[in-house]
Amino acid sequence: MSENNKIGTYKFVAEPFHVDFTGRLTMGVLGNHLLNCAGFHASDRGFGIATLNEDNYTWVLSRLAIELDEMPYQYEDFSVQTWVENVYRLFTDRNFAVINKEGKKIGYARSVWAMISMNTRKPADLLALHGGSIVDYVCDEPCPIEKPSRIKVSSREPAAILEAKYSDIDINGHVNSIRYIEHILDLFPIEMYKERRIRRFEMAYVAESYYGDELAFYMDDIGDGVYDVEVKKNAAEVVCRSKVIFTEK
Repeated sequence: MSENNKIGTYKFVAEPFHVDFTGRLTMGVLGNHLLNCAGFHASDRGFGIATLNEDNYTWVLSRLAIELDEMPYQYEDFSVQTWVENVYRLFTDRNFAVINKEGKKIGYARSVWAMISMNTRKPADLLALHGGSIVDYVCDEPCPIEKPSRIKVSSREPAAILEAKYSDIDINGHVNSIRYIEHILDLFPIEMYKERRIRRFEMAYVAESYYGDELAFYMDDIGDGVYDVEVKKNAAEVVCRSKVIFTEK
């Protein structure tokens, strides 16, 4: 199989209801597009969620890192490429490139996924899936950004507290991974987004949270536009951690 056949390319438009007050695509919408592309790419190759669900398995996102030179502007065409970098027994590395209307790569993303049993919620052996055929799609296309880092947060005073509501909950019955991104970015005042843009954004998903859970957001200001965030549910269990790096526009 040629390397080009291992890469999926998907086209989008920055719709007016997908951009923020600056006219640029929001990080939440971009994250949603990346996850959709991962789903399209996997489904086209026989290991998508619908196929896995038949055997009571599903994909779960473990880590995500996005690094951008710019965001698509309102009404602009852009595309997302995705490919599998590595497959291990319990997880797989999937990468992305964001390409603007001129065909220039304006950003990249790295993600880590696990396949879990819907019955036990425990990881399953990826190399046993379809006789290990998933490894046939491993591609050596470069992705020139750092892998997701380890995030530690020391703050003990929450920057915000909210209750998981209807719009937070996805088809699996827990808080949608993209909703965490949106809630974390809401921690920053609008003035921050007037003066700066997000250069890099990381998420590490640790546990699931559900409707009615109280989510507390703890944030460390590391300096130089770098912020580490930890989200706990019901004053106890960590559900995710994030790193947000701002740069001047």
